[in-house]
Formats: sequence, structure tokens, C-alpha cells
Amino acid sequence: MVYVEAVADVHDTPLERYNALEGKIRESQANIDLDLLRQAFDFANEAHKDQVRASGEPYVFHVISVAEILLSLNLDTPSLMAALLHDVVEDTDITLEQLEDKFGKEVATLVDSVTKMKAFANLKPDQNGNIKKEGLKAENLRKLLLAMAEDVRVVMIKLADRLHNMRTLDSLPPKKQKLIAGETAEIYAPLANRLGIWQLKWELEDLAFRYLDEVNYKKIARYISERKIDRDKYIKDVVQIIQDNLKKNNIDAEVTGRSKHIYSIWKKMQRKHLGFHQLYDLRAVRIHVKELKDCYHALGVVHTLWKHIPYEFDDYIATPKENNYQSIHTAVIGPQGKTLEIQIRTFEMHKHAEYGVAAHWRYKEGGKQSGHYEQKIAWLRQLLEWKDEEKDAGDFIDRFKSEVFQDRVYVMTPDGEIIDMPQGATPLDFAFYVHTEVGARCRGAKVNGKMVPLTYELKSGQQVEILTTKNGSPSRDWLNPQLGYLKTSRARAKVRHWFKQQNYDQNVLAGRDILEKELHRLAISNISHEKLAEKFQLDSAEQLFAEIGRGEITTGQIAATIQELGGHSEQRHEPEAPIQQTIELLPQGSGDVTIYGVDNVLTQIAQCCKPVPGDEIVGFITKHRGITIHRSDCHNVQHALEENSERLIEVEWNHEINQCYTVMIELIAMDRQGLLRDITAILANLEINVLGVNTSTNKADYSARMRLTLEIAGIAQLSRALNRISQLPNVVEVYRITD
Repeated sequence: MVYVEAVADVHDTPLERYNALEGKIRESQANIDLDLLRQAFDFANEAHKDQVRASGEPYVFHVISVAEILLSLNLDTPSLMAALLHDVVEDTDITLEQLEDKFGKEVATLVDSVTKMKAFANLKPDQNGNIKKEGLKAENLRKLLLAMAEDVRVVMIKLADRLHNMRTLDSLPPKKQKLIAGETAEIYAPLANRLGIWQLKWELEDLAFRYLDEVNYKKIARYISERKIDRDKYIKDVVQIIQDNLKKNNIDAEVTGRSKHIYSIWKKMQRKHLGFHQLYDLRAVRIHVKELKDCYHALGVVHTLWKHIPYEFDDYIATPKENNYQSIHTAVIGPQGKTLEIQIRTFEMHKHAEYGVAAHWRYKEGGKQSGHYEQKIAWLRQLLEWKDEEKDAGDFIDRFKSEVFQDRVYVMTPDGEIIDMPQGATPLDFAFYVHTEVGARCRGAKVNGKMVPLTYELKSGQQVEILTTKNGSPSRDWLNPQLGYLKTSRARAKVRHWFKQQNYDQNVLAGRDILEKELHRLAISNISHEKLAEKFQLDSAEQLFAEIGRGEITTGQIAATIQELGGHSEQRHEPEAPIQQTIELLPQGSGDVTIYGVDNVLTQIAQCCKPVPGDEIVGFITKHRGITIHRSDCHNVQHALEENSERLIEVEWNHEINQCYTVMIELIAMDRQGLLRDITAILANLEINVLGVNTSTNKADYSARMRLTLEIAGIAQLSRALNRISQLPNVVEVYRITD
């Protein structure tokens, strides 16, 4: 779908714009069938003749511009035809069958697949980083990936479509600009990067940054332009020095200045906490050579000319990036003492760096095959195999997101093999990447020769050694996302599969034990196992226990479901007789509790039992202070049932809870130095406020008992805190108390 247009000459006609495209094709000497392309243009022009863009210009201008972008990527005739026709099925009355009859199956299939790629909009993360899974089934995503893998031109047409929309975004309202820019930054630019099409990636990133953070975009753009003349002269002199010295060393090379893109400058400033003038690569030069050996020969020449800056060297030829990008990056103290970045690569590497999978089409007619292209297509096809491993559509989509949209880290096995993993991966994730059996039997890990916890976050360049036991098996704790053992969907899927193979009765017993421990720890005594099973769309409590035992349902999911169920009674009814009380009124819609039979009243949380969202609750009508909310199992409520039952009223938590609630937890541990510090650090990371701490130590057995008063948002957050604290060394037990 097309959004805006703002760049064409207002006096152009569609035919003049198309003729300009034909002129570029002739200048480039590209092997494009101009007769077929003209037929596609005439068809699109007729189909879109009554349509205009937000700027008021003809709709067909957009599809011509998309074809121009694909021409710059050296794509073939069917690709350019599909670009001209890519919106006719979605935005006009033309059918796919008509398109196939007119232009053949290849072009029609490309157009159909590009239309289906609108499903990528559903992969946009929300403000919490989660992907909406409604409307995007795992099977639909699989079909989309299959189309991409079978013909990667589909992706390139869609990326070109998005790039032109981003170039012409000015005509839209700011709110929509940010929405489209957000999709571009979170979905399309990472996809271009993963497929190695840097020519599109950098421009998509810069344009998205312009609309998402206009202040910093303009600030960096101003910095770049302020000394452009001086910088260009400096680079020209450096290029000449390098060319002269390479020639003296009999190295045939092309040396050029390289512009740094605005978003990449900003990203490096944020990542390295540097100011603009501290960056090394604002002055940059690129050296292209014919053969691989010349890359390292040229590197030697550069390091002979100028002093190398420590820690500013990357050899992506020996260890390519995940998208097969290859180049040598180095930084030196150049002439006049100014820092200078230099990239060195072969002409072949440069083609793949700029065009990625698009570079394949340069060789198609000659019958040559690109190894880089095959690796990227193999990656796409590998995604298709996950469908059989992932039962839940959400897990499949999360796994896809982690492979496509997350940054990567590169770690090594003891043998020097490089493993490419999503950023944030742990040694346990690494173990499952190496082999399922290695992961299942993992009991420890060394990073660069030093022991680390299994929750340690790996960083690029580290060497990881996994310590295993002979007859080990996975722990169910590994599946608890709150404990941080596994960060990748791939490893979690393998652990879940392992538990599925275990004996059903064992899983039922283990699941019942896990559930009872969680309910005890959260001080939940009045929740029905059957009601929980129903909420998870299971037929019985036994099935619920089995799913928990297999790892299909985690304690975090249990806590979240309890919070949804908390205070909901099976039958809702108003009191038999209205209670006549003088109660302070509140504005409409305020409060976190819904009261049946009485609207807009003052409510307060009872201090005797301190209920939180997730607890079943009941209201007690006071004489002058509105309604006090108690846990339904509070001893004061039991007393009221005997003496003041007419003052009890049915209540439940609202769906949107906005305030914090006070709870008290108790912890039993073997005393050690730093225990309280570790506990408060966990609570701080979870953004839980600590209102009070009371500790006591038994010198006889070195045991410690702590009571902490916390402010939490609900049962789910409390469950996360208790899970994390329970994993601390020396902690025996931690649970919520209500007395």
C-alpha cells in the first residue's frame, strides 16, 4: 500500500516519468525487455488512472519509482514488471487471474507474494517489545517465508516499495509518519540488513530516524555539514597518499572517500557513550582490491603509514557478520593527528556488501552461482523447519523475530568454531545451539576460561566451554523466563520437546508439585485448579498439571492467569437489600475495583490482609470511610460473616490496574554477607519499591529470617520477584505472608 509522494516534478506526466525510467535503463545497459516493461506500465497506468497520492500526484508515480530502485539493484525484467504492477490487485478491481492471463505466472506470483508481505506489519513490536500475534497464524507466516525463500525478489520489491514510501513521507500527519517510520526501523531495515542489502538498509534507517527522533537527526546532520568542505579536502589528500603508496607496493586498488550515515553515527554514539567529535569514522576511506591476499597487503601499507588505534580493528573477512558481510575495518591516527577509519575489501565483497541477495541477479544469466546468495536463502529455508518444532503460533513468531530483528553475537567453541546467536543469549542457549544432548547434560560453563553462571549474557568474541554430566537432564527451571536461563526460542523449544517425551504420569506429578508450590508461595489458597485449567483451554486439572510438568505452561503464565481470575465469582449478584450508607463519591471511572450494586464510591485496601490484583476479594462497607477491600479468606471477613454479613458486598478487580499495592514477603536463608544487598538489587531491577525491611539472625544455626514490605503492581510481578530471589545462593524459601 502506498502512502505519500512529494518529489516528482509537478509538471511531469506518468508517461514522462516512465520515459525517464526507460532512459536510465538504456544508460545502464541493463538487459531489460523494454517491450514487456512498457506493457506493464500501460496496464498499471490504466488501472491507477483515477487514483492520486496524499500529495495529489498520480498514484502511478510511486510504482515507477519502485521500479527505478530495483533497477539500481540490477534486478531482472519480471522484477521491474512486478514493481510496476505490485499495487493493482490490492488497490484496484484487477484480479490476480487477470494479471496471470496478461503477463504470465511468474509476474503474477511475484505480485501476489508482495501483497502477502503486508503480514509483516503484524510483526511490529508494541511498547513492551512484544509482537502482536492476533491475525498472524504460524501457518500463514510459514507460507510467507516460503514465498520469500523460493523467490527472494519478493523481499526486494517490498523493501523498494517501503523505501520509496519513506522518501515521500512528508505529506502525512506526524502521528502516521511516526507509525510508518517505526515499522520501517523495527521490521524492514533489519530485514534488509539480514539479507545483506546495505544499499537499502542504510537509507531506510536514516529516513526512519529522521521521523522518529527529528531533534537528534537534525543535530547530527548539522554537525556533518558544518565542516564538509574541510573534511572533503582532507579525505581527498588522504586518498591520494594511500593510492600513491599502494601503487609503490604493486597493489592494484580503487580508493574512495566514504560517507557515514546519520543513524549509524547516532547508534555508535549511544553504544559507546561518545560525543560526536569523539567518533573515529566521520573521516573514512574505503579501499577496493582485486584479490583476498591484497586486502591484508593493503592493511600492512596503511598501518605502516599511520599509527593504528588500539581496539579499533575488526576482521570481518576471517569472521563474517551474520549476513555474510566481509571487510577489514581499522582506525588510525592520520595526517594532522586526526582519526581516520579505513575499510578494505575486494570488489566482490563490496558487491555483496551493497546488494546482498540482489547481487545474485548480476550473475543469473551467465549461469554462475553466488555462494553468499545460497547462504542467505538457506537461512530463509531453515526458518521453515521450525514449524514442526513449535506447537504454539506465538512461539514460532517470537522465534522468527529473534532470528530476523535482533542483533547478533558471535562466540566460539573451544575448537574455534564460530556460533552466531541472538544478542542476550546465555551459555545454556549456546549449549543447545551446539547440540541438544550437550544442552540437556549441561551443568556449568566457562567463558574465556573462567566459570560463569548459566544466566550469564554472552558477548561477541568470547570462547565458551560447556561442562556436562554423564547422565544429566534438563531442569524445569530452565523454562521459567523470569529466571533467565534461556533467552532463545530455539533452546526453549528443545527443552520443551525433551519434557514432552517423558512419562505422562511423571509430568502430572511434577506439574501438580510446581503449581502447589507457586500457589503456596503467592499465598493463594482459594483458586480452583479446574478454573485455571479452563482458562488455559484445557479439559481437566490433570491436563493442566501435565502441561506444567512438560514446561508448556510456566509459573509466570500461572501468575498472570491468577491475576486475571482474581476476585471473579462464578455468579454475580447484587445484595438482596440495598445498603443505605453515607459514602464519599469519587469521579466516574476512578478506582481499581468494580463494586456490584453501588457506583462511584471511595475504596481503600485493607491493611490487615493487603490484597493485590490476583487475590479473590470482597468489600466491607464502613460507616464513614467508604468500602474496604479485603482478601476473601481474611480472618476479619470471616468474623464479619458471623456478625455483619449484610455489610459485605461483591467486588472484583478492574481489568486495567494503574496503582501499586503493599505486600509483605518472608524469606528464610542461611545467613551470608551481601544477602540483603542481592535481594534489594533484584527488586530494584524489577522496579519494585521496598518500603521496609525487618531481619533477624539465629547465631546457633546461622539461619536468617527477613520480612520485606514491598510495593507491587500485581500477582504476576510478585511471582517474578519471588522466582528471582529463590535462585539466590543460601536462600531456602521465600513466600508471601498475609497476616
